[in-house]
Formats: sequence, C-alpha cells, structure tokens
Amino acid sequence: MEFREEYARRTRETEAIVSSYMPKEEGHQKTIFEAMNYSLMAGGKRLRPLLMQETYRLFGGEGRVIEPFMAAIEMIHTSSLIHDDLPCMDNDRFRRGKETTWVKFGEDMATLAGDALLIYAIETAAKAFALGEDAGRVGRAIAILAEKTGIYGMIGGQTVDVELTDQAIPKEKLDFIYRLKTGALLEAAMMIGAVLAKATEAQIQSVEKMAAAVGLAFQIQDDILDVTSTQEILGKPVLSDEKNHKTTYVTLEGIEKAKSDVERISQEALSYLKALPYENAFLEECIRMLMTREK
Repeated sequence: MEFREEYARRTRETEAIVSSYMPKEEGHQKTIFEAMNYSLMAGGKRLRPLLMQETYRLFGGEGRVIEPFMAAIEMIHTSSLIHDDLPCMDNDRFRRGKETTWVKFGEDMATLAGDALLIYAIETAAKAFALGEDAGRVGRAIAILAEKTGIYGMIGGQTVDVELTDQAIPKEKLDFIYRLKTGALLEAAMMIGAVLAKATEAQIQSVEKMAAAVGLAFQIQDDILDVTSTQEILGKPVLSDEKNHKTTYVTLEGIEKAKSDVERISQEALSYLKALPYENAFLEECIRMLMTREK
C-alpha cells in the first residue's frame, strides 16, 4: 500500500477515535455541543493525534491508553483555531473550506466553544486513568498537555504574536512565537506518545527536540503556502498574513530561503528519529510529507 493510501486509512482511524469522545448534542446547552462538534469535525490532517499514536508505536506502545490523549490534543488544537479566526484575532471567515465557527454560530458562541474544547480536552485526557495504565505516566502526560498548551506553550506564543501585530518582528522573537504557538502542541503530542510507551528520559528529550524541528518546519511551510497556494487548495484564505500585516518567515528571509530551511529543518527532525534505537517507517514518511505538503 502506498504511503498516501496508508496515511488516509490511519487518518480515518484517528478521526473515529476523536469522534468517539465528542459530546452528544442534547440538553439545554445543546448549542455549545453543536459548535464544538462543528469545529472539531470540520476536517483537517489530524496530524497531532496521528503523530502521537505513531510515536507511541515507535517505542512499542500498545493498548487504548493513548486514545483519550489523541482526542484531547485535537480538541486543544481546534480550540486554538476557533479563537485564531475570531474578528479580534485574524478575522477569518473560512477554514478547511467551511465557514469559521464565529461566522456559523456568532462570536459569543465561538468564544465559548473554544473555551469549552480547551477544558473538555483535560476532562477527556483524564479518562485514561480508568484504562489501567500506570497512573504516574498518565499524570505526567496530562502535565505535559497542560504545560505545552498554556502560558509556557501555545498560549504564550499566541500572546507575543498578538502583541506584535502591525510591528516588525525580529527573527529571534519570530522563532520564539513559532516554537510556542505551533511547535508546543506537536512537542506535547509526540512526548505524550513516548511517555505512555515507557520511553527513557533521554529518549523523551530527543523526541521533544525532534518535534520542535517538525513544528518549525511545519510553520514555515504554512507561511510559504499562504503566499503560493490558493483558497481552493488550502481551504482557508491565502495572503491572510499580508492582510493582517504580520511578519512571517517568508517576509523576513524570502521565499527561496524559506523553502531551503524547511528541507534543512525537516532533515534535522529525521536525524533525531534515526538516532533512536527503534524504527517506524510510517512516522518517517509523515515527517517527509510535511516538507512537501500543499495544504
């Protein structure tokens, strides 16, 4: 089976896992459930839960303990997209080819849906305690999830990004934003996979470095696609960074340097993977795919 067919198959499996933890759309607060589910099931690569599961498998992990965390990481990612799209942030009306949550449900309900997914993610991850895995490892995985989401992770990066809107951003601050805003959740995903599969401390640190490189390459490729792609292919408006007067890797370094750096950083991520005493050919191909993706 070719990689893209296998990737599609595993993405469908991941989608089914995420879907199994979604709230039922019933009760007096039905609208918030509808907004959460609309956003969560609007499509996407399911990259973070997929990388989490493949890292878990890389270290010999088996069983269902990884599944609540797969759903949780996608809920957190989706909550960040809902908030990113709000008029007070990027003011985007389309994502993944569909109306953004605030356009569909209103700004108030979109704000609540983003908040709800963020806290529901922790509730979901905590369900791993009932699956018979070592409680200490589950607790550590939840701590990683929270830290990489919060003020020392994704939200911290978003804070600096918002504060520097309409300002020239030096490269060291842009690297900081990318490492936290995009890289932190990828680090969380892959580190949690390693932790739950009982990897050593040295191996977990290597996985964190690998994921940081994957995250940086991923974000630079996003910047490239914002300039070179179309809304039909990308599923969201292009040139949105230019519209919002945002400094990006492309505006700082130029398109050709950005492309070469994506390749270099992706190779760096692969070098960390190959240095580990285990192999996962599918995970290796996933990282290569990120380097050449078109959406």
